[in-house]
Amino acid sequence: MCPALIPVVRSRKAPRAPFMTTICRILDQKGHQVWSLRPSDTVYDAIKMMADKDVGALVVLDGSKIVGIVTERDYARNVFLKGRASPQTLVGEIMQRNVMCVNPDNSIEECMAIMTAKHVRHLPVTDDSQLLGIVSIGDLVKTIISDREFAIEQLEHYIRGGKT
Repeated sequence: MCPALIPVVRSRKAPRAPFMTTICRILDQKGHQVWSLRPSDTVYDAIKMMADKDVGALVVLDGSKIVGIVTERDYARNVFLKGRASPQTLVGEIMQRNVMCVNPDNSIEECMAIMTAKHVRHLPVTDDSQLLGIVSIGDLVKTIISDREFAIEQLEHYIRGGKT
């Protein structure tokens, strides 16, 4: 179980909330399930798995080592738009090889900054090179909204003087 909140030291660069939700909390809520395949699998297998599991990205593993990530966007740009055939194209030919990973102690804000800077929508979560899960931009936005709603409820409760 992960701690839900970690204290934040205030910086003069950017004001921040006194507590930040960590990626560990998101994984505790959504689960640690990661769907993966090998570079030698076909793109057809990847797209079928994404559709069956209702996910937008799959981690590509060589044994237990992360060697890439393949997304619906990779399929659209590198297979469909180039007129390639999914059953004949290998995942290793279209996957993103420079995979940005985060650790469970990273904050949502840190992950959003990485996603924005690197133009990615999914981040594998690792600890000592062990794959623990994956978070999407949707997971982050959902948690941010939930955290803000909780803060608003707490402020409203405080303003009413603790009366419900």
